[in-house]
Amino acid sequence: MPTVVLIGTLDTKGDEYAWLRNRLVELGSDVLVVDTGVREPGVNLLPDVSNERVADAAGGDLRALQEGGDRGAAVTAMGEGAAVIMAELHGAGRVDAVLAVGGSGGSSIAARAVRDLPIGLPKLIVSTMASGDVSPYVGARDVMLMYSVVDIAGINWVSRAILGNAAAAAAGMAKAHQLARAVRTAQSGDRPLIGASMFGVTTPAVDAARERLDELGYEVLVFHATGSGGRALEGLAASGLLAGVLDLTTTELADDLVGGVLSAGPERLTAAGANGVPQVVAPGALDMVNFGPRDTVPARFADRLLYVHNPTVTLMRTTPEEMAELGARMAAKLSAATGPTELFIPQRGVSALDAPGMDFHDPKADEACFEALAVFPATERLDLHINDPEFGRTMAERLHSLISGGDPS
Repeated sequence: MPTVVLIGTLDTKGDEYAWLRNRLVELGSDVLVVDTGVREPGVNLLPDVSNERVADAAGGDLRALQEGGDRGAAVTAMGEGAAVIMAELHGAGRVDAVLAVGGSGGSSIAARAVRDLPIGLPKLIVSTMASGDVSPYVGARDVMLMYSVVDIAGINWVSRAILGNAAAAAAGMAKAHQLARAVRTAQSGDRPLIGASMFGVTTPAVDAARERLDELGYEVLVFHATGSGGRALEGLAASGLLAGVLDLTTTELADDLVGGVLSAGPERLTAAGANGVPQVVAPGALDMVNFGPRDTVPARFADRLLYVHNPTVTLMRTTPEEMAELGARMAAKLSAATGPTELFIPQRGVSALDAPGMDFHDPKADEACFEALAVFPATERLDLHINDPEFGRTMAERLHSLISGGDPS
């Protein structure tokens, strides 16, 4: 029987969680209830994991949280403790889906509880906050948010419909996850996973690399370098699920430096290195910073070279000074890597727009980046454009060599 874990504050949402538990049981699921409230739970539902145990798992004390009266500290502590509990349950094979309901506090606790669970494990939060900016709850994980429409305050005809759909979704996903887990356990020929970064202007290169890696026996997961894509790649690289990373498109670093809208944050290009994952890297699409429609480009960039990619995306060419700084930052990140790492430089251009006759072709700016990158010792210059098929294939074959310990076959 698949297991759905309910995570919630039973001191304020006990009736709702009791209703959800009964509905999940009716739908054929086993249910584990984790109490993340700081007060005594309601009489309608006793948890399988008490709030005292959750607080202990965070290294805290439930009585101190109760007496402290600091809601923010309590939410933080219970979220951290719930994350520890979820890791234990997942390690024991007792989680096929996670379901939570709540307002801002309950949603924050649940989001922290599921943040470190693997991609592919169903995670659903019914939240009053789901109609606004959900990035604090979703991050770079496959967390699903459902808007509660009404507040989570009792069972009425609206909440019954919303929560009923959530329970049905969680039960169905749990069953599917349990079946998929059984199939994966029975299979011994699963292919090693590779994470790759791609943008529209580097697609031919990644396609060539992906085809070669497929021939070499890998399954390639491609992440669109749109900020969230880069964060997702970093998260997967840190999860231990990847055999290697083909980070051909590092454009998000340019947005982080200059202030574009697709930054993946300062930690981009660090997870593979920090976790010893073999990686091959290129300065793909560092020639551009991303903005929205043309009229949204900040006024301070009015004199810069702009390219309207489509009505909703405007690209700005990076300057020689910015390219030099990007090269220096990349070299520093790669030099800190603990695993096999190699850098490939496409001397004839770093994106589809950075080619002879194209709008962003600027060999001087590119060379400023390449010279700064050269301080990283494992650097190889190729007399190719980044989208020449040979460039992508060369990176793929080198990554295979790094993963297999030098065996190119």
